[in-house]
Amino acid sequence: MTTLSALSRAELGRRLRDGSIDLQTGAFVTRVHSPFASVADGLHLLYGDYPLLENNGFADFHVDVAPPPTLRRWYKPLARFVYDGMVPFLPLPAAQAFPMFEWGMNWCVSSRAHGYLILHAAVVEKHGRAAILPAPPGSGKSTLCAALVSRGWRLLSDELALVRPEDGLLAPLPRPISLKNASIEVMRRYQPDAVISRPVPDTTKGTVAHLKAPADSIARAAELARPGWIVFPKYAAGAATTLLDVPNARSFMRVAENGFNYSVLGARGFATLGALVEQSRCIDFTYSALDEAVAVFEQLAGTP
Repeated sequence: MTTLSALSRAELGRRLRDGSIDLQTGAFVTRVHSPFASVADGLHLLYGDYPLLENNGFADFHVDVAPPPTLRRWYKPLARFVYDGMVPFLPLPAAQAFPMFEWGMNWCVSSRAHGYLILHAAVVEKHGRAAILPAPPGSGKSTLCAALVSRGWRLLSDELALVRPEDGLLAPLPRPISLKNASIEVMRRYQPDAVISRPVPDTTKGTVAHLKAPADSIARAAELARPGWIVFPKYAAGAATTLLDVPNARSFMRVAENGFNYSVLGARGFATLGALVEQSRCIDFTYSALDEAVAVFEQLAGTP
């Protein structure tokens, strides 16, 4: 299997400008075009372990991260995300081209892959059981996900839980983990050998950077996982590490609030989400210390 690491940085940049990169992430193939050096840098740093499909006739998504075709780009450089000829977002400063690529990739899956019930949640796995972490921005979801992955949990996704309606299993979509603001330095200290992209300041989410997904998680991207826990994480400075079981009915509503296409799927979405909650232990989880948080998850993984 050819991976992106087979390409030098110069060759990767040339092929991105030509639009001849077909990148496989999980079950999806994305054809990428971009003239931006920062997009090539980000892919070269973070995507070296991903399959690169040569002479591939089909791609699920065709994306373009490029300057808008206006004269304005000469005095105010911008980047815009184009999907199959559509522009779903307003352009951003050109310096934010790589974060825009990551956000756009999430948008492609969450708005198009309706063969799955899609939740805004991180997913990690150990011993065949997955912990699903639905949470709003600022809850510490991605930091906790990165810490667990750095301590041996398999990364299924940092942002999108993909639940198969036919059997309730979770499909992996391992991609770089998005870190924001203070979390960037927290993870540099927690995992000093972690590969983290250059921080990009002044985005709508503050300063953002991306942490490289483990090679083992990428290699196991076709290996599904059964649900084990739905954990609602909340970081609170100085707080003790606490677990509190949440009733199924309340959990159902809270997870549904994090559904991208729950209403689109109708009765199928209701049945899939109901089965997911029924199979999982649902927990409110508050933490402030990553080592303690990881220890709690290890205890969960060790219970039958």
